[in-house]
Amino acid sequence: QVQLVESGGGLAQPGGSLRLSCESSINIVSFNAMGWYRQAPGKQREWVATITSGGSPNYRDFVKGRFTISTDNAKNTVFLQMNSLKPDDAAVYYCNAYYRGIAIWGQGTQVTVSS
Repeated sequence: QVQLVESGGGLAQPGGSLRLSCESSINIVSFNAMGWYRQAPGKQREWVATITSGGSPNYRDFVKGRFTISTDNAKNTVFLQMNSLKPDDAAVYYCNAYYRGIAIWGQGTQVTVSS
C-alpha cells in the first residue's frame, strides 16, 4: 500500500517561512509527478504546486516567487518551501501523487499564519 506522510506544518507569522515535507512509502521515481494542494476552512481543495519526475516545477500564480517545490529522491521525499507567508496561505496542506492511475493523498498538515 502506497502511503504519503506530510510533516512540517505549524504556526508562522505573516512574512515568515515554513518547510513542508512529504515522505513516500515507495520510491518517488515511481510517480510521474507529485504535488501539493491545500484546503482552507469552507473552501474547496486547490492545487498549489507540482513537480515532475524530471524535476520540472509548476506553481499556481498566487504562490509563484514565494513557494518552492523540490524533491530528495534518496529520501523519497517532496518538499514545499514556503516563504513570505500570508494569512491567506493558512490551510491544511496535502501531498498528492498518482500511482497506477489511482490518486494517493497524505493525511494533511496544518499551516496557520497569524501574528
